Amino acid sequence: MRIETERLIITEFTMDMAEAVHLNSLDEDNRRFVPDEVFETVEEAADTVGFLMGVYENGDGPLVYPVLLKDGTYIGYVQAVPFDDGTWEVGYHIGANYTKKGYATEAVKAFLPVIMPKLGLSKIAGICLVDNKASVKVMERCGFIKEFEGIGPYQGEEHRICKYFFAI
Repeated sequence: MRIETERLIITEFTMDMAEAVHLNSLDEDNRRFVPDEVFETVEEAADTVGFLMGVYENGDGPLVYPVLLKDGTYIGYVQAVPFDDGTWEVGYHIGANYTKKGYATEAVKAFLPVIMPKLGLSKIAGICLVDNKASVKVMERCGFIKEFEGIGPYQGEEHRICKYFFAI
């Protein structure tokens, strides 16, 4: 996959991205909102990058794509994650050094029209903690509609969440 926007490239992972994945995963927002996506070592990040590259081939797992600046700098990712019931969720993370520039919104807006038809989806969920104001803004700017706010499952525990949907 390769999607280009005015400022970004969304592509597939390569092993040489492992160090950047490691470094971007260490920011405080990542630790707070998606702690299972924190990689304390380059080796942990490399293992995950290798797994994600395998998913491109076998389709068994989340479809995660790096988001790069036009100069090739890794700044985060966008992803489509399957649920056991056959539905899918969009996810994204932009490293702290690159936030507040609209990159997440730009990436999600470019990603959805490509990934949804590829997966045969007319609807995709977006779920975040209520406290994750940046993620809420991204979903709202991308045209997601809030369907639920309250206590629900998130990262294997019950939390105050917002659940959104985007439909084409």
